[in-house]
Amino acid sequence: MNNDIRERDFTVGEVPGVLWSPASAPEGAPLILMGHGGGNHKKSPAMTGRAGLLVTAGFHVAVIDAPGHGDRPRSAHDDQEIAELYRAREAGEPEGPIVVRYNAHLAELAVPEWQSTLDTLQKFPEIDPGAPVGYYGINMATAIGVPFVAAEPRIKAAVFGQHWPDALTEHARRITVPVEFAMQWHDEHIPRESALALFDAFASKEKTLHANAGTHKELPRFEADSAVRFFVRHLCPK
Repeated sequence: MNNDIRERDFTVGEVPGVLWSPASAPEGAPLILMGHGGGNHKKSPAMTGRAGLLVTAGFHVAVIDAPGHGDRPRSAHDDQEIAELYRAREAGEPEGPIVVRYNAHLAELAVPEWQSTLDTLQKFPEIDPGAPVGYYGINMATAIGVPFVAAEPRIKAAVFGQHWPDALTEHARRITVPVEFAMQWHDEHIPRESALALFDAFASKEKTLHANAGTHKELPRFEADSAVRFFVRHLCPK
């Protein structure tokens, strides 16, 4: 982060978060709620990099640590699911069923946390409570974000990607805001037809699919630039 970006740590209940804002935020600047991937945290390089792009474009960006991640303690359930994931990986078994199950559990905890966080952020002096709000989350943050956006009418646009449809299809069918969705065409974990099924489930009249060549961890960095353009198009006053 540079001198043109202000960083503010906060806590909502027992949930730690960070808010990045332009040093001179324009009046009514939109707010992006951004989720991190599995095994990462609110200030991981992916989060700070994407936040930097968004703040430079005039957005406020907030990230919170997901349950069992970052500065939050792991539960016995977290440890059990993570151990099972590593066991499957070592045995060459599919990871999808374990990730889907664990992420669905995390989403049940995290959705109300995100709603409380948004309530709190909209009371901050630098945040205009009437400004539009977006959500940006890939991988585990899609597993949390899809049910969150489905339940939260304040979200006006969302970027998702790289997750299985199993626990998300019914939530996706309730989402009507503009959506941009990224997938990897040669993803070794998420079958192509699974990614396409989740994209197809969104009820949005405006939704865009970005399918890139490469494996699960080869999502191109330019997708972050595309997400910025997407949010500018849908959240910034004309």
